[in-house]
Amino acid sequence: MRQAGKFVVSTLVGGLLVIVPLYLALLLLLKAMQSVAGLVKPISLLLPASIPAQDILSLLLVLAFCFLVGLLLRAPLGRAVRERIETSLFERIPGYGLFRSLSQRLAGESQENVWQPALVEIEDALVPGFIIEELEDGGFTVFVPSVPTPLAGAVYVLGSERVHPLEVPFTQAIQTVSRWGSGAKDLVAAMHASERGSVTKVGAVAKT
Repeated sequence: MRQAGKFVVSTLVGGLLVIVPLYLALLLLLKAMQSVAGLVKPISLLLPASIPAQDILSLLLVLAFCFLVGLLLRAPLGRAVRERIETSLFERIPGYGLFRSLSQRLAGESQENVWQPALVEIEDALVPGFIIEELEDGGFTVFVPSVPTPLAGAVYVLGSERVHPLEVPFTQAIQTVSRWGSGAKDLVAAMHASERGSVTKVGAVAKT
């Protein structure tokens, strides 16, 4: 009974961590569309009444503004401003760092090892997990998600010999967890390929 309750709670929390940010983002998008509706109304009146022109034009204008902001943030000055705002304001918001890391991983923009997929040795088994940070002694802090909710699970501090980083897309590892382990064979194959590559490099160095 306790296991069933734990499963229900962890699944509920995992769902909330996904649904709530999406819901808030949708509310902000709708609010922004309402704010710019007056700007596009003269243009929408020129289009046929059968087309929801005002809503479409409002959405396109908001998306264009978001795209422009994204371009500015890619510039050196914009990047510096963004980092300063994140440090002084956004990082104080609980959960912001988590969702920032996840969004960067999903977009393929992260250059850090945070949330790098890995296979982790727990007791006598290999389980899918994600590297959260590397410790000074070479060990890792890893997050092992619960199936099938990738954002709920447990945190472990393990030695490097028990953590096997994987050169696979972040989304592939997430899908394996959400599909009750389907696709785990590809993660194991990636681990073996990485180990063979390491052995080859060591042999090449020894020959030289």
